[in-house]
Amino acid sequence: MQAIGLMSGTSLDGVDAAWVQTDGETVSGFGQAATVLYEDSLRADLRRILDLAAALAADDPFLRDVTEKLTREHALAVAVLGKAADVIGFHGQTILHAPEAGRTWQIGDAPLLSHITRLPVVHDFRSADVAAGGQGAPLVPLFHAAMAKEIEKPLLIVNIGGVANATWLGPNGEIIACDTGPGNGPLDDLAQKHLGQAYDKDGALAASGQVDYARLRALLAHPFFALPPPKSLDRLSFSSLIEQAIAGLAPPEAAATLAAFICAAIAQTPWPAPPKQVLVTGGGRHNATLMAGLAARFTVPVQPVEAVGWNGDALEAQCFAFLAVRSLRGLPLSLPSTTGVKAPQTGGRLHGTIL
Repeated sequence: MQAIGLMSGTSLDGVDAAWVQTDGETVSGFGQAATVLYEDSLRADLRRILDLAAALAADDPFLRDVTEKLTREHALAVAVLGKAADVIGFHGQTILHAPEAGRTWQIGDAPLLSHITRLPVVHDFRSADVAAGGQGAPLVPLFHAAMAKEIEKPLLIVNIGGVANATWLGPNGEIIACDTGPGNGPLDDLAQKHLGQAYDKDGALAASGQVDYARLRALLAHPFFALPPPKSLDRLSFSSLIEQAIAGLAPPEAAATLAAFICAAIAQTPWPAPPKQVLVTGGGRHNATLMAGLAARFTVPVQPVEAVGWNGDALEAQCFAFLAVRSLRGLPLSLPSTTGVKAPQTGGRLHGTIL
């Protein structure tokens, strides 16, 4: 099938769209990819919703308004892509992720998106896994495995978005994954607060400061980091802890300490065997301080996914095109080793009719 995937991640910067040709098991063709950046007002509204989500009702007028604006931005991304497709995979925007409470909440209006684009839409990818006892995240590992079929194993693929996650692929077909800890999220919040910028461009603020190792150790002492995979996080899971840990630090030192925290959490995640190489995707691969921090903590090559010919800006969008087709075919989207679900779990819901 020809599928368009749409992804708006926890960095809240915009929506990525990508076209792939796939049967849900292999990817036989790649097409164009595009990114539609959110206007500052929508980005600010989404960030506000993260703080309010736990107390919001589904029919809250502010939430409904933001959901419509978000959905129209996704429709714009499909239009910008300008490619014919059989189906859209629509992840939506995660505003709350609490699998321990049986909740994961992605906003987005699938009927509206289907109406504007005149295409069937697969959405709601995570809730079935959570309802079955899984973490609901990460969902990219099966796509990583399909993409990396010819790459030497063990292989570690790290995605640094608002939250960081990693997929370990073993030599005998093993697929293990988890969220490793915060990603760009707290660095973005710091840059917004102190620089008036959406993110720390090139990691410049972090590069200008010194790591406070006592505070870094305090952050890494959180019980989450002692847990083995699979495990997952909300965008704000560590907000209070981070706020306390960097209180009183100058912005450069706070940024340097947060960057070290992100890298250390990734590097100390336990896997069955060390990887032969580490491939990095997501916005974090553009942050030179994060990339240098990872390279210093691994004894194997650490490279952006472009080193093996992948498009790191489109990879997650491509993933949800792939998962949409898997959903239509009734194939699993998650495994016990990726989300902790009891058995391989299908998911996603279809709005519209597949022709």
